[in-house]
Amino acid sequence: MLEWTLTDERSRSKRQVKGGLRQTMDGKQAISTPKAAPPGGPYNQGIRWGNLVFTASVGSRRPGQPDPAPEDFKAHVANALENVKAILEAGGSSLDNVLKVTAYLRDRSKFEEMNEVYRRYFAGTLPARALVLVADGGPIAFDAIAFVSE
Repeated sequence: MLEWTLTDERSRSKRQVKGGLRQTMDGKQAISTPKAAPPGGPYNQGIRWGNLVFTASVGSRRPGQPDPAPEDFKAHVANALENVKAILEAGGSSLDNVLKVTAYLRDRSKFEEMNEVYRRYFAGTLPARALVLVADGGPIAFDAIAFVSE
């Protein structure tokens, strides 16, 4: 299992994390999993609060795998959604329980390609979704809000 060091912003203490949930004093549980790309800054991959899971925005970089070729946009979309899926599962939820997705798309002409891959990950009642066009960064990123079935 991969390990990395997270810094607790309140105490500035560092500790090794091996995935899973970490409870904080305010009831939030930080989500970390080696099955998704580690955070690129001072934030968690996700947060569980009660029966809700919030993922950070995640792109197409996958741990232990080479990045998709720049021209393979559909592979970027699939990788980003696999990252979302891994974070949701580490928080006790799943893609089936997603309520809302935000997609961050760099090239508007790739919208239909994004939807083609997206439909393979979400079935039944589709979650609400917002689209944000971005000027820089990776070709695609997603974040999600989901519930946890008890």
